[in-house]
Amino acid sequence: MDRLPAPGPSPPHTLGDLTPEPNKATRAAGWLRRLAGAGLPGLVTGVVVAISVPPAGFWPLGIVGLAGLAWHLDRRGARGRAAAGFAFGLGLFGVTIAWVVDFQAFGYVALLLLESSFFAAAGLATAAAARAGAPGRMAAFAGALTLAEGLRSKVPWGGFPMGGIPLGQVGGPLVPVARVGGFLALTAATASLAAVLAELARWGLPPARSRRAAIILAVAGVAPAVVVAALGTASPDGHIVGRLAVAAVQGGGPRGLRGIEADTAVVTQRQVDTTGLIVGQPAVILWPEDVVQMDRPVVETALGAELGDIAGQRRATLLVGVVEDAGADRFRNAIVAWGPAGQVIGRYDKVHRVPFGEYAPGRDLVAKVASLRLLPRDAIAGRGPGILRTPAADLGVVVSFEVFFGDRARAATRVGAQVLMVPTNAASYRTAQVPDQEVAAARLRAWETGRDVVQAAPTGFSALIGPRGRVAGRSHLGRRQVVEGAVALRSGRTPYVRWGDGPWWAVAALLVVAPMGRRRHGRGDPGHPSHPT
Repeated sequence: MDRLPAPGPSPPHTLGDLTPEPNKATRAAGWLRRLAGAGLPGLVTGVVVAISVPPAGFWPLGIVGLAGLAWHLDRRGARGRAAAGFAFGLGLFGVTIAWVVDFQAFGYVALLLLESSFFAAAGLATAAAARAGAPGRMAAFAGALTLAEGLRSKVPWGGFPMGGIPLGQVGGPLVPVARVGGFLALTAATASLAAVLAELARWGLPPARSRRAAIILAVAGVAPAVVVAALGTASPDGHIVGRLAVAAVQGGGPRGLRGIEADTAVVTQRQVDTTGLIVGQPAVILWPEDVVQMDRPVVETALGAELGDIAGQRRATLLVGVVEDAGADRFRNAIVAWGPAGQVIGRYDKVHRVPFGEYAPGRDLVAKVASLRLLPRDAIAGRGPGILRTPAADLGVVVSFEVFFGDRARAATRVGAQVLMVPTNAASYRTAQVPDQEVAAARLRAWETGRDVVQAAPTGFSALIGPRGRVAGRSHLGRRQVVEGAVALRSGRTPYVRWGDGPWWAVAALLVVAPMGRRRHGRGDPGHPSHPT
């Protein structure tokens, strides 16, 4: 049996005796301090970039905000970079997808966290290049942000590219880059320019010799973006093969009504009445998405015959957004075309459905944590490129949400679309946020494909957009209005239509990976401090 220690005076209590062990409570507090220190600047830069995205649309702040993010990342270790990237996403998407709150608060939070996680990964991806020298740091930043935008346009459930960096640059001088490499190249060019600004800010006002090096660095960093933008500007819009008179019909009405709350018969009648306001002789009349809702195929109904009569009387091709029931819990979202003879001549069923807008992935599981009252049915996805070959022209069709995806417009153009039609429906949104972003996306698709774009929405915005993103005509929200004009019919392929996104995925990955080899071989920047967090 062990002998007990001799009795004696108790040792005095010290502060360390009374506080929790550092490995428990203090560690959590330290982590929170690091998160706050990295997160607040990241959050601010995200909000700054958000102001570049429509409806605000002040494009210079997109570059300024990203420069601030690059400068801030340069002062953080791996964990701090991930936290800063995540906070950047919270600031950006907290503003640009605020409209989601009107539909589902839980969905807004979930989507906000999901989208921000891509930029957390982007911040972390730059850590390996932290000591690879200025070129490596700039390259890794541009590549990581490009991959983040690319990945969130693909996963999950087909992606969600709304509210991101490229939409904020549609009105800026870098947008011609999209003609060469789409939204990925535009993101890379924007981030590259921002990284150069951040690097110059890091250098401050160096002595003359270093000043020359700074100038060389800036030119080397900016030159690729400038060259690609110049190539995009010089790239032709395609060969004009004709002109097409068009009319985008906007029936007008109240905004902020959900699809299940709207009186579909009233919506359809508004479209019929507004079509009577057309003053010219359009060869194509475009109605918006889902302004006609039927419990069976529209061609079997009296309304289908009436729509054929409208096309015949106008001697035009009439494109109508139709929703048709397909059983008790499914439906089809299609664009149906009636020809000048009054007969149905084609249809396109929407391929890229809106997750939790037109269908619920994992419906049974989601229903346990969130209400799906506003989404009682799932849309059936269509197949193939959106093309309608009509007597007027070969019309590319990109329906609503699809306008945010370059591959949908590209697919239509590759099979011969001479002009792009964008029937959409943003009547459910109370603010101008989504309609403005749709117009921005349509302008980006025009740059990518070199095609004119005609957009029609029941309560706006309806618009005519030229092949270089210039808006030639635009409606007012909520009004009954017809946007009429002539657009060019074009043939030929832009570099983006020819090559797609593939090369730019490779470029972005190379920009992230290449600096790692540079660091491993000891050619980094010895003057750059290392940060543990």
